[in-house]
Amino acid sequence: MEKINRHIDPLPKEFASEEEAAEFWDTHSITDYEEFLEPADLEFSLKGRHFEIEVDEKSFLALLVSAKRQHKPVKKLASDILKEKLAVV
Repeated sequence: MEKINRHIDPLPKEFASEEEAAEFWDTHSITDYEEFLEPADLEFSLKGRHFEIEVDEKSFLALLVSAKRQHKPVKKLASDILKEKLAVV
């Protein structure tokens, strides 16, 4: 596939802030700057996994009200409820 001749802005040597870098990459494609990419040696560990489940609207609204009352994030309250109920199984 042939590349279309188009103007590509020069890659700045550095960005003054993370916001400036974010603005640049929001409007530019990394594929235009492949010659500047370098391999990175990264190590990481996953601390936990997150799963998404569907709930009906009435249950979610009740969960939301309860979470606000308890000053907890909705996901924390939902997780706590599931752990409590499933501990019996």
